[in-house]
Amino acid sequence: MSFFQLRLKKESFKKKLMIGRKIKKICKRFNVKFIINDDVRLVKELNADGCHLGQKDMDIFKARKLIGNKIIGITCHNSIKLAKIAIKANASYLAFGAFYSSKTKKVKYKASINLLTKARKITKAPIVAIGGINSNNYKKLLLNKANFLAISGYVWKNKKFKPIEAIKKIK
Repeated sequence: MSFFQLRLKKESFKKKLMIGRKIKKICKRFNVKFIINDDVRLVKELNADGCHLGQKDMDIFKARKLIGNKIIGITCHNSIKLAKIAIKANASYLAFGAFYSSKTKKVKYKASINLLTKARKITKAPIVAIGGINSNNYKKLLLNKANFLAISGYVWKNKKFKPIEAIKKIK
């Protein structure tokens, strides 16, 4: 299963809606789940597959009321405590990171490989690894029980490879 997350922090709702409609069609054509970052209202408007919520975004219970049984992933940074709260709230997946330094955003929380092992012991929910993931380090995360990898900078801001080439390096 593949996922695409629309992560537009600085765009207006109207522009996100326009872009989201186009991306949703592409995702549907390639059988990719379409996730919206931070914006539950946009999920509802686009009828996207779900959303990803950071710790400062809408709480999962309010999000569930608005979008029902859709996918809701929760950022847990580097914290088993936050993971336990997300598990109790019935999060669809848990996201941890940053595992490596990232060009996409400043790393506030450094996650360790050991954290993946600890998280796997307390949940069967999918685990997503975030932060600085590239063709040199992704295997270590998968071998240590990450189910999914959130990869942004390596694909979209890569000076060596075009996006398709970068993706092929990880397959």
